[in-house]
Amino acid sequence: MFDPRYSVILSNVGSACSDRFMSGGYGQQLSIEEQFERAAEIDSVKGVELIANAHISSKNIELIRENLQRTQLKLVSIIPDHFGQKKWGKGAFSSKDSQIRRDAVAHTKEMIDIAKELDCDLISLWPGQDGYDYYFQADFIEERGWFEEGVKECSRYNKDIKIAIEYKPKEPRTRSFPSNVYSTLLMVNEINEPNCGVTIDFGHALVAYENVAESVAVLKKYGDRLFHIHMNDNYTFWDDDMIVASVHTIQYLEFLYWLEKTEYKGWISMDQYPYREDGKEAVSESIEWLKALNQSINRLGKDVIENLIKKGDATLTSKTLRKLLLGGV
Repeated sequence: MFDPRYSVILSNVGSACSDRFMSGGYGQQLSIEEQFERAAEIDSVKGVELIANAHISSKNIELIRENLQRTQLKLVSIIPDHFGQKKWGKGAFSSKDSQIRRDAVAHTKEMIDIAKELDCDLISLWPGQDGYDYYFQADFIEERGWFEEGVKECSRYNKDIKIAIEYKPKEPRTRSFPSNVYSTLLMVNEINEPNCGVTIDFGHALVAYENVAESVAVLKKYGDRLFHIHMNDNYTFWDDDMIVASVHTIQYLEFLYWLEKTEYKGWISMDQYPYREDGKEAVSESIEWLKALNQSINRLGKDVIENLIKKGDATLTSKTLRKLLLGGV
């Protein structure tokens, strides 16, 4: 039986989320200690992810260690900051400036060292600025090569620490190099290090027009490269970071089934932007959705699901899912 481990990106539970029109956010800014407390209060949350500079740096390692011990939360991953500083504005690993590329590698290695010190085995790499905006702006071959070289160097730095590349079609660049599951898998296989894999962000995959269950299966088939997962939902036009399954309920059912079928052992981490909602309540609701959907899959049973897939009868599948979700309606 699939028994997921749930975690949350720390700022999801309390830090005020800003948008283009409300730079200070709509909620209350909370301290690191307060955010840890709120995360620990959510039923089933056993881990946290930390973002470099926003949550963790070489200057506050002891503060983070104390809060991890105090709340009994596991540090699941560190997300290096390759997106929130001016110097990364035209790329990090793929920057045309070789010094910026070296800085991107150095920053990642620094986070790897911190991860080791805090008993964390994953760096979830979101290279948000690695891409381009206009035609005739990028050398698609050379810059992808730089990206692969940099991530390969980081992967080799400490082979006990996994590096998971999180893809996204756009934002903040209008085009991202690791844009979908296939482009990212190609780069990971070119990097060709056993500790280099992929983070699926459910919302990013939706914007890439993916069926996320298929994305899970693809990463299993071609090298078992799914290392980490970020959970949220959206309307497919933008990375809205909404409550899990609030839009794509049935798609989430299939996604969870394929996580079990492919024997995914990693963490399932909440990655939301609750602009106007209470962050703790929004994350908690997401986890309750995941638990309920997982229970529905178990209630239906593996044999029934496999039979539906084998037959490929869309009407029969629809009828079965309708009765599962809505009873006799």
